[in-house]
Amino acid sequence: MANTYFVTGTDTDAGKTVVSCGLLEAARQKQLQTIALKPISAGCESTPEGLRNGDAVKLMEAMTIKLPYAQVNPVAFEPPIAPHIAAEEEGRRITVDRLSGICRGALMRQHDLSLIEGAGGWRVPLNNREMLSELAVEMNTPVILVVGMKLGCLSHALLSVESILRDGLTLAGWVANRIDPDMNHFEENVQTLKDSIPAPCLGVIPWLDSLDNGSVAGHLDIQPLLK
Repeated sequence: MANTYFVTGTDTDAGKTVVSCGLLEAARQKQLQTIALKPISAGCESTPEGLRNGDAVKLMEAMTIKLPYAQVNPVAFEPPIAPHIAAEEEGRRITVDRLSGICRGALMRQHDLSLIEGAGGWRVPLNNREMLSELAVEMNTPVILVVGMKLGCLSHALLSVESILRDGLTLAGWVANRIDPDMNHFEENVQTLKDSIPAPCLGVIPWLDSLDNGSVAGHLDIQPLLK
């Protein structure tokens, strides 16, 4: 699927949405048409229109093609817990086939770049048999890995890369996102990742006082994503 990427992270708070919105803004600045999807989310707020996820709303604001919320975030849970546990509590079963069908339908709109943002890290259970990562496998989408730069991130990043490649997917690129302002030897850790990850670094996001999309986009290079 040309110019469609699955965005995953090394952990729950790695900064997937921050990076996704930055990539969408960088594409907008190039006059490209963009779509972003958040197939499944937890930790949603109840509103008069239904459950709403903050990350999904941010993606909707950053993308150029407007879609109904139900297409952007078709599966939403209120409690901030693992999605498969939330689904079990509600007596619902979420499958890769269902999410894939919804995503493919949303991506039928003409566009230049689309992002499918995962939940948590690479290996997140979807049900008692499937992982959310299998959605990327089923759709054969290249992966963008967001590395939350903090102590311990090297192991998390390299294990994630190993798992993505073992699943037979292309690692399109990765982004170093500084989530700990006090991290020691930040530059050295970034260099270690550059030397170790067999994919282009799409950007290094420093600790920013403001995470507005424009500021983040200024630290990203989307050219490797445009075929």
